[in-house]
Amino acid sequence: MPDLSHVNERGEAQMVDVSAKPPMRRTAVAQGDFVAASATLDRLLAGDLPKGEALAVARIAGISAAKRTDALIPLCHTLPLDHVNVSFERAAPDRVRVTASATLVARTGVEMESLTAVSVTCLTLYDMTKAVDKDLSIQDIRLVEKRKEQVAGSV
Repeated sequence: MPDLSHVNERGEAQMVDVSAKPPMRRTAVAQGDFVAASATLDRLLAGDLPKGEALAVARIAGISAAKRTDALIPLCHTLPLDHVNVSFERAAPDRVRVTASATLVARTGVEMESLTAVSVTCLTLYDMTKAVDKDLSIQDIRLVEKRKEQVAGSV
């Protein structure tokens, strides 16, 4: 199989052809940090913000974004996601760590979907808390894990 590339022999952008690859169970995990004042995060985690329960809204936004990654990022494949999970952890007094995982059985990975989920989750947290804190930031969005394994019965 030739090297995978988003550029053809003429240097033009193209979608990678993954048709020759076997379907595999693939999982990708991404993380990012939502940074705010400690008092802001206390309110966020308590569900006490003027815009309402931000964590639930942000979780749904992240899951929805993962499902629509192909509409947001050119050349991404449309993928039949089997599962997306978004979780929150107070990583420090001034930060909430957002972790998103995406899983499917397909010929291509789900890194962009998990990264998109984290990004949109953090952006939603930003939107939901900006009324109470003007010094918000989103930091360190990154892929932390990707796995693939053969599916029983596939070649």
